[in-house]
Amino acid sequence: MISTVMSASVPLMIFFIVSISFKEKKKTFENFLEGAKSSISILLEIFPTLIGLFVAINMLRVSGVLNFIVNIFMPVFAFIGVPGEILPMAILRPISGSSTVAVATELMKQYGVDSYIGLIISTIMGSTETTLYTVSVYTRGKNYKNIGRVITVALIGDILGILLSVKLWNIMS
Repeated sequence: MISTVMSASVPLMIFFIVSISFKEKKKTFENFLEGAKSSISILLEIFPTLIGLFVAINMLRVSGVLNFIVNIFMPVFAFIGVPGEILPMAILRPISGSSTVAVATELMKQYGVDSYIGLIISTIMGSTETTLYTVSVYTRGKNYKNIGRVITVALIGDILGILLSVKLWNIMS
C-alpha cells in the first residue's frame, strides 16, 4: 500500500501542479524554464564554495587529521557516555552529508544496522543537519555578513541531536 502511494506521489504532484496552472491560465513550461535558468546562475555562484568544502573534507579524511581530532576528543566523549565509534561521523556531520553517509555505511557494515552503534548512527542522521554546508550554500549568493549566531545555534542543535541520540538509545537498550 505505502509503496503504491509512494510510486504515485510524483506523477500526482506533477498532475496537480499542471492542473492548477491550466486553471489559473499560467504558462507552466515557460515558468519552469525561467526557474531552471535562475537555478543555473545560483549554481554558478555557490559552485566554488561546494568545491572548497569537498576538497577540505577529503583532505581531513585522507591526511589523518580526522583521526587525530577523534583521538583528542575520545576521552571527553567516553566520559559522557558517547561511543568512540561514532565520533568520526559526529565530527563530519555538520560539514558534509556525503562524507557522513560514507562513514555511517562503513560503521553499519562493521557493526550491523540493528546494532547499538547502527541505531545511534541512524538516529543521528535523522536528527542532525549538515550545518556548515547548508549555511554556506544558502548564504553564499546572498552576501549575508552576520551568520555567526546562526551557525552557533545550528551547531548547538547538532550537538544536542548527537547527545540525545546516544542518551535515548542508552535508555531504550
